[in-house]
Amino acid sequence: MGTTFALLFLFSIIGLIIGLIKPAAIARLTKITLPRKKLALLFGGLSLLFFILIGVTADPSTRVQSNQTNTAAATIDQTTQATSSGNLQNSPSPTLTQTPSDKPTDPVKTAKVTRVIDGDTIEIEGGQKVRYIGIDTPETVDPRTTVQCFGKEASDKNKELVGGKEVRLEKDVSETDKYGRLLKYVYVGDTFVNDYLVRQGYARSSSYPPDIKYQDQFRQAEQEARGTQKGLWGSACQSSPTPQAPQTQSSQTTGTTGSYTAPQPQSGSCLIKGNISSSGEKIYHMPGQNFYNKTVIDTSKGERWFCSEAEAQTAGWRKAKV
Repeated sequence: MGTTFALLFLFSIIGLIIGLIKPAAIARLTKITLPRKKLALLFGGLSLLFFILIGVTADPSTRVQSNQTNTAAATIDQTTQATSSGNLQNSPSPTLTQTPSDKPTDPVKTAKVTRVIDGDTIEIEGGQKVRYIGIDTPETVDPRTTVQCFGKEASDKNKELVGGKEVRLEKDVSETDKYGRLLKYVYVGDTFVNDYLVRQGYARSSSYPPDIKYQDQFRQAEQEARGTQKGLWGSACQSSPTPQAPQTQSSQTTGTTGSYTAPQPQSGSCLIKGNISSSGEKIYHMPGQNFYNKTVIDTSKGERWFCSEAEAQTAGWRKAKV
């Protein structure tokens, strides 16, 4: 019986579709002419009726079998859940292990200073040497050059600040320089040692890419020291006053405006110009070389004068090719 009603339901749906699309076809088949609206009501009502009859006349055994199937599936699912729960209770809790690669890397480490080599270099426990990033103090220990003005004072101040003390070491980008020394920003207590030495006139700002995290801070510190003539910027280390010059193309390319300061060599023999190119490369120019007269030294960028080629090379500069 259910099959009969299913067929009738299908025919009713087909009649509904044809009656809505082409009522004339229904009129030719049944010899009865009805408007589209009435055909829709007729076949729509028949479709609903036959659909209800299909549900009423369905085989009870089929419904029972379906219910039994659903009940069996539910029982199996409950049994599976109970078994899984029992296994989880009896098994030990998993332990999460954090591998070294998952642990956050602390850029700041502590170490004890065992020796102060000069104003910008120290040695820590284990024998590793540490070079302060972004600054340069006058030479005191290089056998190839004489002790530079204010070098001893810078070295003594560095000993006073960090000698024998526990310091914090912060890295920038590079791990070591070409001499194998660690490159670090150094802190003792609340004092940022690199900044302090520049701000108090014991060191020059001398940042070198890619380690330029505090470059602007060091430049500002040097300008402050120069403005108050502290340390190596005082009269003791300056053989002549610093003249003012009008703005030039060189000052424009370095981003300065208005007038600029053209620092002079510390003594008549310190005539080598240590320039830093736009790409950050350190190049020194000897008197007589092609670009010597065109090169203007701007110490706020970390540029400086040298008294000898050995001094320039030790500080990390290379000689200009022409």
